[in-house]
Amino acid sequence: MTIHRPGLPGDLPSPEVLWARWALVAVLEATTAAEESKGYRTGCWIDAGGLHLDDCGCTWWTLARRGDGRFVLYGEDEASDVKWHKPPIDMLAGAPDWLPYEDLHDLLTGYELGCVYWYENGSWARAPYPDGLDDDGLDCGMRRFVDRDEVLGLLAGDDYGRAAGRSAEDLLDQAERYRLTPELLASVVADSTDEHWDLPAMTRALRGAGLSDGGVPV
Repeated sequence: MTIHRPGLPGDLPSPEVLWARWALVAVLEATTAAEESKGYRTGCWIDAGGLHLDDCGCTWWTLARRGDGRFVLYGEDEASDVKWHKPPIDMLAGAPDWLPYEDLHDLLTGYELGCVYWYENGSWARAPYPDGLDDDGLDCGMRRFVDRDEVLGLLAGDDYGRAAGRSAEDLLDQAERYRLTPELLASVVADSTDEHWDLPAMTRALRGAGLSDGGVPV
């Protein structure tokens, strides 16, 4: 799936699909040590604030649910030219009043925000960009979850699919259907010879992600 540079709202899949793919990775990466850590977290995880991605380098992102049928995606990648553009770009222009404005304004003040997308009434939207803007970071930051083949490639690695003895396609299908059960996670761990899995933490993350309820993110 192509993501334009800068990104367009139509480049993003439905928030439920985006959530499912991202949350699956967060569930597989969950550990008790990460839950208890009060330091800087990296990788993918889920908490009360939503889904998070941070590579401790050039990219960080958050996807949060903001009520029935409403989501917000925000973050930055070093590829983004938005926050350095002259004249300044108002990333919140035209945004609805339900966004987490206090958090977003703090990030804007610290020059830590690269773009903001929001979803309501069945479609994604963002602030208008000036002609000639090269990139807002959406492609580099979110391609790993937007492009299904990229997700499958990630899951097929030793840390996920092959090590678990279960096909990446099966895991992703179950997640996208919101049918990823604790029993399936247990079978993933049982089939694996890798000792890094933390089933209790994975199960807790699964509950937080809402991937086993057959519906939408909770």
